[in-house]
Amino acid sequence: MDALTRTDYHFPGQTGVYHGKVRDVYSIGDNQLVMIATDRISAFDVILPKGIPYKGQVLNQIAAKFLDATADIVPNWKEASPDPMVTVGVRCEPYKVEMVIRGYITGSAWREYRQGARTLCGLPLPEGLRENQKFETPLITPTTKAEEGHDENISKEEIIAQGLVSREEYEQLEQYTYALFKRGTEMAAEKGLILVDTKYEFGKKDGKIYLIDEIHTPDSSRYFYSDEYSVRFEKGEEQKQLSKEFVRKWLMENGFQGREGQQVPEMTDAYCNSVSDRYIELYEKITGEKFIKVDAADLEMRIEKHVTDYLNK
Repeated sequence: MDALTRTDYHFPGQTGVYHGKVRDVYSIGDNQLVMIATDRISAFDVILPKGIPYKGQVLNQIAAKFLDATADIVPNWKEASPDPMVTVGVRCEPYKVEMVIRGYITGSAWREYRQGARTLCGLPLPEGLRENQKFETPLITPTTKAEEGHDENISKEEIIAQGLVSREEYEQLEQYTYALFKRGTEMAAEKGLILVDTKYEFGKKDGKIYLIDEIHTPDSSRYFYSDEYSVRFEKGEEQKQLSKEFVRKWLMENGFQGREGQQVPEMTDAYCNSVSDRYIELYEKITGEKFIKVDAADLEMRIEKHVTDYLNK
């Protein structure tokens, strides 16, 4: 199995590197970043022990497509994608919050609601909601951006009071978030999908707000199939969905939720390949394009050559 789970490059002009849960981000000079989407997979804020073949290519190519398709709404950090697993772009100072937006009550929001919570990030929730029910209007439920461990839910007023973002800038981030979600919803509908929820990250450079990181990928977003949504909802059945939720469910069924003392279940080659197949299915459904597997032999050398050639131009 050819999967890229770690990188250790020394690119021209490199000034630093940050290894995230899934992405490795190399700083080039003061103004540029090289972001490599590895084949690592994380769930419950834990990096799982094995990589998923082609996952990095899937995520990078979906993100590049959606960054290009939303550049008229808000400027974004992307300059080029010199390799199927790599995006090179503008270095920004990230805001210390992630803008999560939810069109439906599902996932962690539903789990909290079911346990009796009637507010979410300071927003009131009505009584009588059912799992996967559509909100009247999408809710922005931001989280803190944790260096390590879990991101925590936070309200708009707490963000402003703590000085994480000024009121004026936060309200601009809200406007961008609603507009991006609307565009993502429209693009999903064209493919027979519902964009259920997603998150956006923003940064600032020279006084200007940029959209950074990935958008509308199955790692950062949840999609339902629109043709089956109403029937399944009326029957109280689980929705057929495109997201990483199937990995979380497999882990939970095998006794793992990232808590202390819990062991990640064995990830066999067959299981990893089945996850890879699901990610490729996600790509093809979300983009409407055939996924073309790039030769995964000598992955590290291929990436190094493509990035180096780009930076030396």
